[in-house]
Amino acid sequence: MGISLMITIFLMGVVGSFISGMLGIGGAIINYPMLLYIPVILGVGHFSAHEVSGITAIQVFFATLGGVLAYRKGGYLNKSLIAYMGISILIGSLIGGFGSTHIPERGINIVYGILALLAVIMMFVPKRGIDHIPLEQVKFNKWLAALLSFIVGIGAGIVGAGGAFLLVPIMLVVLKIPTRMTIASSLAITLISSIGAVTGKIATGQLSILPSLIMVVASLIASPIGANAGKRVNTKVLQVIMGILILATAVKTWIGIL
Repeated sequence: MGISLMITIFLMGVVGSFISGMLGIGGAIINYPMLLYIPVILGVGHFSAHEVSGITAIQVFFATLGGVLAYRKGGYLNKSLIAYMGISILIGSLIGGFGSTHIPERGINIVYGILALLAVIMMFVPKRGIDHIPLEQVKFNKWLAALLSFIVGIGAGIVGAGGAFLLVPIMLVVLKIPTRMTIASSLAITLISSIGAVTGKIATGQLSILPSLIMVVASLIASPIGANAGKRVNTKVLQVIMGILILATAVKTWIGIL
């Protein structure tokens, strides 16, 4: 691997992990298309969809770990929500991670595109009043949360994502969780989910060691910085940034597929 490709991977990891910590996502929705297209555009290298999904799985684990550590104080982590959604998404992501070896590259890209499209639709649904709910009074449908996170986990395991780019709009729109609690809790849930995805990728030989290590270093540096920045940004602004980001990624992915 050339030095140009190593620098490119590191910079992509920094960008993806900073946004990951700020928005409460694992970073896969950013890093997956960047790893797939930017090295080719710059002429410094090329990764297959299977390699990208493996690298992304590792990046998501460490980016979410850094984000959770930054959010561990302040009452933003909803332990009940994390338990119900975390266990369900872990089971789903294990199934998706092991099953991904039987899916062709185009199939992985299509799964990613569908997940991104669903997330876009939900992010632009009006979300009124959720941020006025005191954090200690937040309630949600536990079994609906578990079912939806299990479904998300299967898709996330296939593409090597943590699934937060879908979990965030589900928690905001369906479960009515306040924005900052959603961001913090989704990082913890995605951390649990990424364990299943990483296990599946390692067990099935879909992991490129050196690119993954570079992503890990970038994630541990940039994710906590992003999380601290997210605490100071207006919640409406965070929602808009998330929606635009997912929309841009969905469009780019579907252009590549079609």
